[in-house]
Amino acid sequence: MPRGGARAVSGPPPDPRSLKSAASMEKGGWRTLPAEGRGEPAPEWPLTSPADREVDLWEEMWAKPQAVAWADLSQELEVALFVRTLAEAERADGRVDVKKMVRSYLDSLGLSVAGMNRNRWKVAPAGDEPPPVADVAAASVRRPSARDRLKVVPSGEGT
Repeated sequence: MPRGGARAVSGPPPDPRSLKSAASMEKGGWRTLPAEGRGEPAPEWPLTSPADREVDLWEEMWAKPQAVAWADLSQELEVALFVRTLAEAERADGRVDVKKMVRSYLDSLGLSVAGMNRNRWKVAPAGDEPPPVADVAAASVRRPSARDRLKVVPSGEGT
């Protein structure tokens, strides 16, 4: 077993709101996915004949914003394996190890918050709401210090 050193998923996931992550975002470290999703039909099912539930999940998955990145990375097989595993985990008699695999797929495919952060993906704001504007001037406003709260009392009035 390896000892010491960083692991692939060790430590907290990157936060797009942190200053350090914001600097890496400016360098192209974060990818913004479209809020409306992929907008194209789902690719052909790559595994053996799917069950009805798998077909529904397949269509649903490929309509998500993350599907844009999956298509770019040719992850059709990984998504199909996730869909098949999810359909199995949904059953009432689903095994615990299968449900744990689903959780792992959620993270690796960016379908969970932690997975989105680890993949450095964020979803763009919906078309009807304005994009958030970072107010740099508000961040640089000086907070009052303890010294600012002190009141000057003329001599003779304080006693």
